[in-house]
Amino acid sequence: MAISPGSDAAFSSQKSTPSESPQTKKFPQTEEEIFYMNCRAAYLTVFKSSLENIVSKDQLYLALQHAGRNPSQKTINKYWTPQTAKLNFDDFCIILRKEKPTSKAELLKSFKQLDVNDDGYILHTDLYKFLTKRGETMTREEVNAIINLVDVNADGKFDYIKFCKLYMTTNEQCLKTTLEKLEVDSKLRRHQFGNHVEASSERDPSPVRKPSPRIIRKTDQKTLSNKGDTRSSLLSATRKFKTSLSFTITMGANSNQNSKLTEPNLIKDWQCMQSKGCFFLEEDGEIVSHQYRMQIAQRSMVYLTIKPLNLSQVEGKPSPWLSVDTTLYILKENESQANLQLVCFTELRNREVFGWTGELGPGIYWLIPSTTGCRLRKEVKPVTDEAQLVYRDETGELFLTKEFRSTLSDIFEVIDLDGNGLLSLEEYNFFELRTSGEKCDEDAWAVCRENFDTKKNELTRQGFMDLNLMEANDREGDPCDLWVTLHSMGYNKALELTEACPFVIDIYAEKCKPKIKAVHMEACSGQLEKAICKSLLSKGDAKVMDGYENIIVHTYNCDTWITSVVENKSDEKVIIHINNELSKNCVNNRGLNVFAVEVAPKSTMVMYYFLIKAFCFMSLKKLLLMLCVNM
Repeated sequence: MAISPGSDAAFSSQKSTPSESPQTKKFPQTEEEIFYMNCRAAYLTVFKSSLENIVSKDQLYLALQHAGRNPSQKTINKYWTPQTAKLNFDDFCIILRKEKPTSKAELLKSFKQLDVNDDGYILHTDLYKFLTKRGETMTREEVNAIINLVDVNADGKFDYIKFCKLYMTTNEQCLKTTLEKLEVDSKLRRHQFGNHVEASSERDPSPVRKPSPRIIRKTDQKTLSNKGDTRSSLLSATRKFKTSLSFTITMGANSNQNSKLTEPNLIKDWQCMQSKGCFFLEEDGEIVSHQYRMQIAQRSMVYLTIKPLNLSQVEGKPSPWLSVDTTLYILKENESQANLQLVCFTELRNREVFGWTGELGPGIYWLIPSTTGCRLRKEVKPVTDEAQLVYRDETGELFLTKEFRSTLSDIFEVIDLDGNGLLSLEEYNFFELRTSGEKCDEDAWAVCRENFDTKKNELTRQGFMDLNLMEANDREGDPCDLWVTLHSMGYNKALELTEACPFVIDIYAEKCKPKIKAVHMEACSGQLEKAICKSLLSKGDAKVMDGYENIIVHTYNCDTWITSVVENKSDEKVIIHINNELSKNCVNNRGLNVFAVEVAPKSTMVMYYFLIKAFCFMSLKKLLLMLCVNM
């Protein structure tokens, strides 16, 4: 990151690439060169420079894992003896020659020995017993991290075929990302890696390597150390600002706290209320959602959770909303809605569920849902094939297609906020405001009740279907208005829910019955941004920018996401320049690796969110290690 106080200077990032004449003849890399390139990629994933030494068993273990190996403790001890003080890059390359990576076939073979039914699954009980009782054991927390992986676990069983695929894909992607960085960055391309120097693109068929001593003399080491951190040199070579601050945040095990969500004891005896809602992605990328008022009648322990709503899933169709992160901020109303005080947010997690447990006093609270926006984003690839919504039979009568009826049933499920299987006028109006921008008044609702199936003055699912069929008939079968509704609700032309994330909120109270009511559908900003900034100022790790004691970056690191807030205590606006080009295996909410944000004087603002793609990557690798060792 870099900072320019009081300046609106344009931000540019230039990447130098090797010059190449049209006559230059390129030769394919040899197997030897590919091997060393992969060694470099793995090494630089752990270290800032290849001139750094491995100084502990843990560092060796980590570097070998990033190189696709799964070393046992016996293997580590073979290369790190009691006499070992350090290993350099050359030693690392030698180890990689001896320790071959585990293949997918070997992994599947190891898992298959635990598959008693030969159906591609392992019972959680068998997996837990095996990993905690035999050989080099894993801890309870490490096993739970594997069992809590949403994509490869269901119904008390572990899908090891999917797991192997996930592991291999993640491994390949991490290697590919680092190799691309080596290829693009001229700074890294020119960097000397131990004994091995980057080959020229104008390579002679019989290249001669430039000699370099295996052990660097002390005088040389001092000179090399003055070159500084590779990451910092990359930043300073392309940007000219008054000062900069660079720091690394590691996701996963080193989060700010133990983030495991557990239900309170005897929760079945507590009183519960539920409400649904939805995040919607606007054309400009802004996210809007329902917002709620909650009433607690007396002081009570409360358990709050939020998670994506599990709708009907058609085989072969993606369900991207299920991977969207969700958070709930709880603010207490003091005298008026304008005076809200942040109480807490759902920072604990169990798979896709985020929650909070604690004591709340009597009063009115506002519940503001939030998502980072890292996974709820505009579709990049347009859908070309449009689904059919209506058809006519041989008599010419108009009907809704089976696929469209299924989609409408899911929409009904989302807008039925209280989950009673019926739509009240208030619930229906949230739908109308979203799709048409208008509300249905009492007179129009009375007409609706007269013409469509209702129960207790509320619209049934069949009534909702018939209402949409009437709209199609009014247009003589033209589905134009129906598509407006579908796009407003987040569906694409293939009837896939890609630009919305329905969610469900559960509230349990020990001593009273909580009340919850959706009151607004607004952009996730304003009060929410204030709440996020306030929570990070109290919970996040603070770092002062060098030379600017009034500019502080607060970072909160959970096990699956990172949020950074910048606090500007000065009397001038500042421009913060962020470079995330070296980030690996994660996505951010801005969709850019290089960007700038302007922070007004005496203010705070959210700079960015990061969401990890494979948040249990190290646990995955350790699981594979245990299987390979214990079989």
